[in-house]
Amino acid sequence: MASTEGEGGAAAPQQRKSPFKGPAELVLVSTVARRFYLDGRSKVEIAEEFGVSRFKVARALDTARESGIVRISIRVPARIDPDLSDRLRAAFGLERAIVVDGSEDPAETHRQLGAVAADLLAEIVEDDDVLGFAWGRTVNAVGAELTRLAHCTTVQLGGVVSHRTYGEDASEGSVESVRRAAQLSGGSAYPIYAPLILPDATTARALRSDPGIAGALARFDRLTKAVVSIGGWDEQSSTVYSCLDPGPREELRERGVRAEISAQLFDSEGTRVHSELDERVLAITDAQLARVPDVIAVAGGPGKTEAIGVVLRSGLISTLVTDADTAQELLG
Repeated sequence: MASTEGEGGAAAPQQRKSPFKGPAELVLVSTVARRFYLDGRSKVEIAEEFGVSRFKVARALDTARESGIVRISIRVPARIDPDLSDRLRAAFGLERAIVVDGSEDPAETHRQLGAVAADLLAEIVEDDDVLGFAWGRTVNAVGAELTRLAHCTTVQLGGVVSHRTYGEDASEGSVESVRRAAQLSGGSAYPIYAPLILPDATTARALRSDPGIAGALARFDRLTKAVVSIGGWDEQSSTVYSCLDPGPREELRERGVRAEISAQLFDSEGTRVHSELDERVLAITDAQLARVPDVIAVAGGPGKTEAIGVVLRSGLISTLVTDADTAQELLG
């Protein structure tokens, strides 16, 4: 029997055996898995592309799963309420309304809304669309849940939100949504690597002339579809509220601010409220949003009903994805 001890009597270290013969096989297995699972190519097509047998393609797919390159999870889709969806659409004159059951856990509700909205984008986005993503927890969930998308250009609709407000990874959400959408669609990406709110108008003007940022801003007027979230005027749901000092916050509340989209503020009637903040933000304006043919709002969960109602009254939204409790409150 072969000894497992070295010269000094100690057991020789056990090395984990790689499932691959070398880097070339690893690249082949990874590429075959991408063609099959992400690009939707058949095993026959993949075999013809790489000049191998269908048996070898099947074996590569098995290896991809066994080695952890591919991880398959079973996700039960959120239940959609067609009747409630239709009633909401008719009540607010929307092009579409999609109502999901939701969950007692707000984080799970956000995930469900993101998953349904991601499936909606896969359904309605067409080749050569220009698709915009605003910042927001639910919009970030949309980006995370995307699995397929037609060839399109993706644009970030505003700067990033400070991590001091929403957690260390939140400021990356909108950038990652744009990058992921571009990766899936094979189109160009125009992220904005700058804060949503700047300390003064001079700094904001300077950043708007930066070539990278200007490239994104220039595409706001070319948008064919935009995905936005809706915030109220409070610390929990607003992207702007926590970035302001208490004085300006209260002044805007007294002026009637009750909701926002991408740092654009609205009163209870859905009328835009302008302030000095307008010159300090890097974001799409309400006037530009009004020219986008299809604006998809993804919003729901506790405490969002008033803000969603405000934005619906603004006339900017053509599609709403929300949860059943919020829909019932809106209709009530």
